[in-house]
Amino acid sequence: MAREIGKLTAVAVRTQKKPGLYNDGGGLYLQVTEQGAKTWIFRFMLSGRRRDMGLGAVHTVSLADAREEARRGRQLVRDAIDPIEKRKAERLTRCAAAVSVMTFKQCAEAYILAHEAGWKNDKHAAQWTSTLTVYAYPIIGNLPVDTVDTGLVMKVLDPIWASKTETASRVRGRIEVILDWATVRKYREGENPARWKGSLDKLLPARSKVQKPGHHTALPYDQMPGFMKALRGQDGVAARALEFAILTAARTGEVLAASWQEFDLDKRLWTIPAERMKAGREHRVPLSNSALVILKKMSALGDPSYVFPGARKNRPLSNMALLMVLRRMKRDDLTAHGFRSTFRDWAAEQTTFSSEVAEMALAHAVGSKVEAAYRRGDLFVKRQAIMEDWARYSERPL
Repeated sequence: MAREIGKLTAVAVRTQKKPGLYNDGGGLYLQVTEQGAKTWIFRFMLSGRRRDMGLGAVHTVSLADAREEARRGRQLVRDAIDPIEKRKAERLTRCAAAVSVMTFKQCAEAYILAHEAGWKNDKHAAQWTSTLTVYAYPIIGNLPVDTVDTGLVMKVLDPIWASKTETASRVRGRIEVILDWATVRKYREGENPARWKGSLDKLLPARSKVQKPGHHTALPYDQMPGFMKALRGQDGVAARALEFAILTAARTGEVLAASWQEFDLDKRLWTIPAERMKAGREHRVPLSNSALVILKKMSALGDPSYVFPGARKNRPLSNMALLMVLRRMKRDDLTAHGFRSTFRDWAAEQTTFSSEVAEMALAHAVGSKVEAAYRRGDLFVKRQAIMEDWARYSERPL
């Protein structure tokens, strides 16, 4: 009776090469195929029907493990349970559980995809993606969304709450919305750990307590030549867009959405239509030699629409692209918009150009509409000179 189970030995299993079925007892068989493959089979009878259940290959499942699997199978058969059907049911359960697990990043991408059609412009979706990519995904992006708790949310917000309060507040709000979406979709349950009132307001100071008032951080103009040299050492479309924005003293949005039809390179002129200007008035920008060099480099990319094309087809760079250039340069203390202030300080302290010329270069309103229209031609000529001087100053040898 003792040899009815456990007939095979480990040596016999390893050395057997002849094709066939070799009985170990208790329904367990070693199967050797014509091709020499060796697998385990558990053979049983249930409801008058013989069934063979594969237990795996010999190189994966040892003799001892195969015997244990067969023992469990015999117990199930004794209770009139089909081991094969039970295993199928368990696999389906595991698959269903895996499908229901979503990472925070997957939920965020699904939320953005579902809502971007209803947002006013493409920039909004780009802002969501950019801020989450920079601040949230490195910490919670690959975690199951149902594991995101207050501690993890704080890990995202703590490093930036005091130094980048506005950005941190937006990140918090976006995390909150995504977690709410995940809760409604049954990917998580319980309270939202990113909610401000009654939750994070007990852990973080109010924005009004830490947010620093003032303008965009600007680079002192005497540091511009060194910065420009470092910037020109950066590769990529975004770096050239930032360089172009500095040389033209234009706003970030004006540069990123610039299309080729706005340019007349022969006249060294960039005409920004009224609908793209903050003041709602057409703005003419004189192009310095350095700005023209950048445009020629961009034209070589062959994009028919945008001067500074993004990675996605028929899309410009995202509004976070210039900020990411500054971050790669380890200049988190600066913003792209701040270079307009750098230009204004330089013009006031290092040139003899009138304030009207500098203000017009920045597309700021100067006097009444009648006065501005009367002066337009004269100021444009002077603006050609100031922009050329600004380019020479920015790239002068150190």
